[in-house]
Amino acid sequence: MTRFVSLFSQLLSVFNRNDFDLAVKQHQADRYAKGFSCWQQFVAMIFCQVAKAASLREICYGLASCGGKMVHLGLREAPRRSTLSYANEHRPWELYQTIFEQLLATCQPLAKGKRKFRFKNKLYSIDASVIDLCLSMYDWAKFRRTKGAVKIHLTLDHHGYLPCFAVVTPGRCHEVNVAKILQFPQGAVVVMDRGYNDYGLFGRWTQEGVFFVTRMKRNACYRVVERREVPQNRNILSDEIVVLTGVKAEEQCPHRLRRIAVWDPKEEREIVLLTNHLEWGATTIAAIYKDRWQIELFFKALKQNLRIKTFVGTNANAVKTQIWTALITMLLLKYLQFKSQLGWSLSTLVAVLRWFLFTYRDLWAWLDTPFGAPPPPPMPEQLLLPFMGLGQQTKGT
Repeated sequence: MTRFVSLFSQLLSVFNRNDFDLAVKQHQADRYAKGFSCWQQFVAMIFCQVAKAASLREICYGLASCGGKMVHLGLREAPRRSTLSYANEHRPWELYQTIFEQLLATCQPLAKGKRKFRFKNKLYSIDASVIDLCLSMYDWAKFRRTKGAVKIHLTLDHHGYLPCFAVVTPGRCHEVNVAKILQFPQGAVVVMDRGYNDYGLFGRWTQEGVFFVTRMKRNACYRVVERREVPQNRNILSDEIVVLTGVKAEEQCPHRLRRIAVWDPKEEREIVLLTNHLEWGATTIAAIYKDRWQIELFFKALKQNLRIKTFVGTNANAVKTQIWTALITMLLLKYLQFKSQLGWSLSTLVAVLRWFLFTYRDLWAWLDTPFGAPPPPPMPEQLLLPFMGLGQQTKGT
């Protein structure tokens, strides 16, 4: 007797259906639904990501091939291509942003203690990644004169390396414009690449008590007011306290900053860092900037393991819906990594899960022993009947 539903059904049980229904009511996403609910659309798009389906046909036929296993997913039957396409184009993508935030709140307690640095400050990295699109098909995604693109702006929390904020914009939108709307708690450390250099932003963060670590522009004008001692036998070349003197820079950011020159032995080049934290050691600041590479690895894993470089819809709402379901799937995979004791890499986990998606196994036991034989179901208790020998006769015969 089978004791479990499919792994995919157990994966979807991570989402609280009551919270999901509240989000649907909040965005009025089911207002014009006729037999195809938001939950059915959500299941189909999560299947698109986990199974890496390349088209609407693969999504619909893939679900249809599961037969009776769809009942446990909350589906009566596989959706039609036209129905799913219409839902992606017209159901508000903001619904899935809300679902992302709900799942993030579930994952954050599991990420406690999973951090590289010992200081108490929250560490964030911000970056953006461009996804190229065909301008003739996606005419709303303006990027260059003959090229279309969308840009994913992301904030990565280094406690568990969870994405905690995302914005999807046309490719023309500059990263700094999104960084200006971000709010960080006092004492947080924000690490970013040189593309986010904005002295007005640096001045505002310094006034708010937010620390930043970034690369300094080569043409930046500054005046050295103090030189600090460099630690021995490290890759720190210089440690200086500087004041910006460029045009409008002194007015926008009049605070004292720290300029640290680090030698990169792998690339054999000098990297100049700029920060407003004046107390931590230079090696700590260099290690913080080095950990910024984790957001690059996140974007790489997102594009390689999920369906995000090609889309099953062409309008802006369909593209954003697919991107947000991809981010939700990344949080699901992070959740499974936190729950597992096997030490899965993300690429291996999503590849193996794709093959076992409709297998009847206990999901949490499967995470620790994915390739072992499933445990046998318990035998039902057998009724104890009195044994009567051949020579015995019943009473009254």
